[in-house]
Amino acid sequence: MPDTASVAFLGLGHMGTPMALNLVRAGYRVAGFDVVPAALETAREQGVPVAASASAAVAGADVVLTMFPSGRHVLDAYRGVPLPGQPADAGLLAAARPGTMFLDCSTINVEEAREAAQLAIDAGHRAVDAPVSGGVVGAEAGTLTFMAGGGAEDFEAVRPLLEAMGKRAVHCGAHGAGQAAKICNNMILGVSMIAVSEAFVLGEKLGLTHQALFDVASAASGQCWALTTNCPVPGPVPGSPANRDYQPGFASALMAKDLNLAVNALEGTGVAGSMGTLAARIYDRFAAEGGAGRDFSAIINEIRGASERRPGNVYAGEGAGTEVPDRRRATTAHDDGSPE
Repeated sequence: MPDTASVAFLGLGHMGTPMALNLVRAGYRVAGFDVVPAALETAREQGVPVAASASAAVAGADVVLTMFPSGRHVLDAYRGVPLPGQPADAGLLAAARPGTMFLDCSTINVEEAREAAQLAIDAGHRAVDAPVSGGVVGAEAGTLTFMAGGGAEDFEAVRPLLEAMGKRAVHCGAHGAGQAAKICNNMILGVSMIAVSEAFVLGEKLGLTHQALFDVASAASGQCWALTTNCPVPGPVPGSPANRDYQPGFASALMAKDLNLAVNALEGTGVAGSMGTLAARIYDRFAAEGGAGRDFSAIINEIRGASERRPGNVYAGEGAGTEVPDRRRATTAHDDGSPE
């Protein structure tokens, strides 16, 4: 995909806007759109050219890049199901010229990604799913990692565009494989952040300083990204969100969303993923009780508070069967962490 290609960038949230801006800086001809007027205006003020509608952005584009909250949003936009308060639309697939590349960077269910790709192909287009890792900071710095699913030729076609927004693009396999890699990766991340947070709270109870535990674990078998890059306590890692009152970063609402996508995949494949399921329950509760907009490392405060209230109890609730909001099929946050 030449750096003079035209890109319709749909979904200009906290991640989408800097991603689109990096494409503009790289020489791509960008037309952005978002159904939220404030987001559209912010993107325009920051230097992203905007269109009057999604259809107007898509018309004539070489690439249609979507960054949406959920798979249902992607499928509805492709087909043309109108959003609340929005006029009826023929849909992105119908608005695009034949052979357009549909590049979906949302984080959605694997089966939804495959369905979206098939819809695009059946309509005479090309498709790649390429969810991202790296958060708002990575989007702003152009250091995102993209996990791509689709044909090898299509991946190579979009690779230059992905590399204009990030530092790494990995071809993970056929359609849906990018989503599969993202879901598996973030399940590891969510589970490990809970484990790291539990360890720091336990260390506090045992009289360890945060620095002492960090110095040992970061150089021993407990070393992991959740510890050495996104440390949940202030001090040891100056750049971690814990040093700025847990401002994301990667919001807990998004971690809850991604973990529930993982639970969907676990159930769909029959994998006995006990830790992933429990992590989803823990983050669901934390997000529902006020933590949605805080960095996912703020889960340490939930663990610390629950430990003070009733030492020894599982903080996800009174045992494994505790009911919490079921958010596996419906999400309430944009991919960038802002509310819908």
